[in-house]
Amino acid sequence: MSKYHNMAVQILEAIGGRSNVSSYTNCMTRLRVTVVDRSRVEEANVKKIDGVLGVVEDETYQIVLGPGVVTKVAEQFGILLEEESGDKRNAPTAEELQAKGAQMRADFKKKNDTPVKNFFRKIGSIFIPLIPAFVGAGIIAGIVAILTNNMTAGNLDGATWQQYVTVLNVIKNALFGYLVIYIGINAAKVFGATQALGGVIGGVTMLTGVSADLPIFNIFTGAPLSPGQGGIIGVLIAVWLLSIVERKLRKFIPDAIDIIVTPTIALLVVGLITIFFIMPFAGFISTNLVGAINWTLERGGAFAGFVLGASFLPLVMLGLHQVLAPIHIEMINTTGMTQLLPILAMAGAGQVGASIALWIRCRKNKSLSNTIKGALPVGILGIGEPLIYGVTLPLGRPFITACIGGGIGGAVIGLFNDVGAIAIGTSGLTLIPLIANGLWFKYVLGILAAYAGGMIFTYFFGTPKDAMAEQD
Repeated sequence: MSKYHNMAVQILEAIGGRSNVSSYTNCMTRLRVTVVDRSRVEEANVKKIDGVLGVVEDETYQIVLGPGVVTKVAEQFGILLEEESGDKRNAPTAEELQAKGAQMRADFKKKNDTPVKNFFRKIGSIFIPLIPAFVGAGIIAGIVAILTNNMTAGNLDGATWQQYVTVLNVIKNALFGYLVIYIGINAAKVFGATQALGGVIGGVTMLTGVSADLPIFNIFTGAPLSPGQGGIIGVLIAVWLLSIVERKLRKFIPDAIDIIVTPTIALLVVGLITIFFIMPFAGFISTNLVGAINWTLERGGAFAGFVLGASFLPLVMLGLHQVLAPIHIEMINTTGMTQLLPILAMAGAGQVGASIALWIRCRKNKSLSNTIKGALPVGILGIGEPLIYGVTLPLGRPFITACIGGGIGGAVIGLFNDVGAIAIGTSGLTLIPLIANGLWFKYVLGILAAYAGGMIFTYFFGTPKDAMAEQD
């Protein structure tokens, strides 16, 4: 019996058994379980399970396991649920489930379903599924940039290598060339619209068929609209409007003609609004938003870098960092890179430095040392949740000194003022291939500064005395 199977067994037992699981899924680092009755979850026992790095309570009960591990445990967790699906011995009655469900919905709405948290949750749900594609396509884009630069410098023969560059560009552009369609589909799923129609509305912003000879004019400025104007922001607004229009139409359109009438009217109405109103409006917003961020980084320099680098870990802890995804993507669409991402990536580097200091000072604490050894490698590669929930946050002060380390790294990147990433979805050392214009060395200097800052501040000021005590 594998250790992952054992972990799944212990987790299922600690959260109340099969009858207490409504559904489950997993992301890159967490097993996310929708439980029937929160009071049946023995959280203390969950945290004691070897390999569990922490828990997070949100719309689902989230158990932090770390990358790689979570996939294998989730697989075994699913097998256990199937094996026990016929076991009804501890299952509550339908009336009990209904009453408990109503109470849970009321409690959740009171605690978590604020407009702000609900908005951030929806934004994250749209962009999180695309992260593997961003990483893969972004690294391919980095390879293309390296080959192209070497051909320009004469180090590679253009006649030989151009064909390879063209093929790689085709693969890369499968995401970046049609990103608005993918965003439209995901946004429709989250907002409750028909996913295929969401993809079409995203595609509308590409203005397929419009040429310089036959333009569509901006009704506010008189200038021709450009494909993609308004970017991701425009697609999100348009698909949200699509979801409203669809719901309104289905209230009075007969079922017999719904399949014909509803999508036709919805596409026509929302498509026209998207072209003539949303694209100009969102284009104005995105241009000024990107300009304001670039202006802040340019004028703020090291100070702006420190503030951004130091404040990002609390955003990750609260799950609010996902709202930055459309901003990164819009910056890439507008300027070819996001200068914000390398600065924010320093937060994870500061946490790595803090964890190294804890590893040195708390070597007698075997439990903490083992947790750090398991979480540190993936932290270096840019996945910080195991270190947040397993190491720095539970200890308190190291989380603060890790933020300071991230601020120091951010200040270094902000001082350079020209370091950007050509794609999103990764950080730490794995972001190096995605650094634009070959400036990866400056990014590495920022990482080293964050490592050093987090390590020094944690070593001298952030290590709790009780954490240094000898423990098995």
